[in-house]
Amino acid sequence: MVTLLLRQLFGAQMKHFHPDTFQNCTLGLLLGRANMLKDRILDSHMEPYGITAAQFKVLIIMAQFAVDTPAELCRHLSLDSGSMTRMLDRLEQKALLIRQRSEADRRQVRLMLTADGRALADQLPSIGANAMNQLAGVISSQELQALEEILKKILLAAGDPITIMRLGEK
Repeated sequence: MVTLLLRQLFGAQMKHFHPDTFQNCTLGLLLGRANMLKDRILDSHMEPYGITAAQFKVLIIMAQFAVDTPAELCRHLSLDSGSMTRMLDRLEQKALLIRQRSEADRRQVRLMLTADGRALADQLPSIGANAMNQLAGVISSQELQALEEILKKILLAAGDPITIMRLGEK
C-alpha cells in the first residue's frame, strides 16, 4: 500500500538521477551528514544538562506538542518501541519523566514530565535555537528559508504525516 502511494505521488516527478551518473549523486550523503552534524551540535549544547540530542527530541516533543504516550513519541521520532523504551528508561533514571499506567486501561502508559523535566523543557527552545544558529550560521536568512521550503516540498509530496501535522499541507 505504501509503495503504491509513493509511486502515485512520485510517478510524474522529474527524474534528476540516472544509474550511469548515480556515483556522482551527493544528495543522500549531504542530507545524512547534515543530520549527523545537527545531532552532534545538539549533543554539545545538551552535554551540560546531562542529556543527548535524542533525549532532547523526546523532551521537547512532549513539552511542545503535549505528546504523552510512548506510541505517539515513536511516531513523531520514527523510532521502534524497543528503542523508545530504552530512551524512556534513561530519562526516567535521570528523574526527568515518569511513566504512569492509565486508570482506564492498564495496558496504556502515560508519560509525564517531572518538575525537573519541566524546568529543563522550558529551557529547550533557547538551547535548540542556539544549536540551530550554530548549524545554520553560515547561510543567509534567504538561503535558510529556501532550504526549508525545498525540504518541506519534498516531505509533503511524500505525504510525510509529521510534516503535514506540524507544518500543514501547503
